[in-house]
Formats: sequence, structure tokens, C-alpha cells
Amino acid sequence: MAVLEEIKAANAAYVAQFDKGSLPLPPGRKFTVVTCMDARLDPAKALGLSEGDAHVIRNAGGRAADALRSVVISQQLLGTREVLVIHHTDCGMLTFTSDHLHGLLAERLGADPVPAVDFLPFSDLDQSVRDDVAYLRNSGAVPADIPISGWVYDVTTGAVRPVGN
Repeated sequence: MAVLEEIKAANAAYVAQFDKGSLPLPPGRKFTVVTCMDARLDPAKALGLSEGDAHVIRNAGGRAADALRSVVISQQLLGTREVLVIHHTDCGMLTFTSDHLHGLLAERLGADPVPAVDFLPFSDLDQSVRDDVAYLRNSGAVPADIPISGWVYDVTTGAVRPVGN
């Protein structure tokens, strides 16, 4: 319960100074970031974003296949016109395979509750970025004129570097 109390207190402090209630629904800078859920990566700080600037879609590994639904909504209903795919160094997705995780689930839970799920791990960081950029470009759900770029965030320096196609 200690975490819940900390969150309640932090939210109360946030509410006391909150002045962003009139921001429009569409992101002001009209772009979407697809990135990892890793706690060491703060996309707003790393990319100089403020509330209302961009959509930030986070999942394990920053995988495009997990994010496509949100990317489509971001573009088609909320007007974003660019996508940045950002993976990061020292990513946990480099440390396992789907078969390994399915085995772990079966061991710990007595059965694999999600046998058909591909957890989308990868073994090559730069290639995973290129694969996700290509996935979005070739999905048929992202217009051809939407720029999609790939990046790697370095968890030790905070720097982002482009990954070419």
C-alpha cells in the first residue's frame, strides 16, 4: 500500500498546480512516438516534449505490431503526420525468446495461459528498429506519405541516434 499512498500524494501535488485542462485533444506537434515501456526511458524528457505535444505509445520493446491500433487512431482520428520508432540499449527484449517465456509461464502458473502470443523479442537492436519501421510502412494502415523514422535511445547517456533503413 505504500506505493498507492505515494501516488495519491504526488497526484494531489500535481492537481494543486495543474493548468493544462484546456489542451486540445489532437497533439499539437502532430507526431507519434512508439517506444518501450522501460522505466529508464522518459520520452518527454529525452525528446523535449510537453503535455499536449505528441502521442507516446509504449509497450514492451516499443514494438510496432503491438502499437499499430494506436498509431492508426492517432493518425486517422487525431491528425498526427509523422511516426518515430524508438527502441533502446540494454533492452530486456534482447534477453529471451517467446518459447522461453511460454515455458516460464507454464512452469510458474501450471499452464501457459497465452500459448498463441508472440512476445516479439529480438536479438539485434538496430534490426528490430528497421523491422518495426518496415512493419508500419508495409502495414497498409499507415499512409505512404507519413514519414516514419527509427531511433535508438542509449540508456547510459540519454542520447538518441538514428537507425537507417
